[in-house]
Amino acid sequence: MRTPWMLAGAAAVLLVSGAIATAGPWEDGMVAYNRGDYAPAMKLFRPLAQTGNAKAQNVLGVMYHKGEGVARSSVRAFMWFSLAAKKGDASAKASLQEMSKEMKPAEIAQAKLMMVACEESNYRDCEY
Repeated sequence: MRTPWMLAGAAAVLLVSGAIATAGPWEDGMVAYNRGDYAPAMKLFRPLAQTGNAKAQNVLGVMYHKGEGVARSSVRAFMWFSLAAKKGDASAKASLQEMSKEMKPAEIAQAKLMMVACEESNYRDCEY
C-alpha cells in the first residue's frame, strides 16, 4: 500500500535527480547542432566563445566555414579557428592549416586583424 509519505519521497527523488541531469549551454548547443538546428546552436555557442571557451570558438569556426546558421565566411571561420588554436585546440589548428591552403593572403591578414580586435576588446568586438 502506498502512503502519502512514499509518494512525497518519490517526488523529491525525481526533483533532485532532475536538477542533477540538467544540461548546460555547451551540451544544449551540441544537441541543437547535431539536430541541424544551427541558429539556436549559434546562440548558445557564441556567448561561450566570447568568454574564451576554445571548444566553442572551434565550433563557431566550423559553422562559419560551412555556413551553418550563419552566412558562410572563410575570414570569420579563420578568426574563430585562430582564437581556439591559440588556446591549444588541436582541431582548430588542423582547420587553420587546411584553410591556409585555400585562402588568399589578404583574407588571412584580415582574419588576423579581426582576431586581434576581438581579443583586445575582451571578446566584445568579434562580429563584423
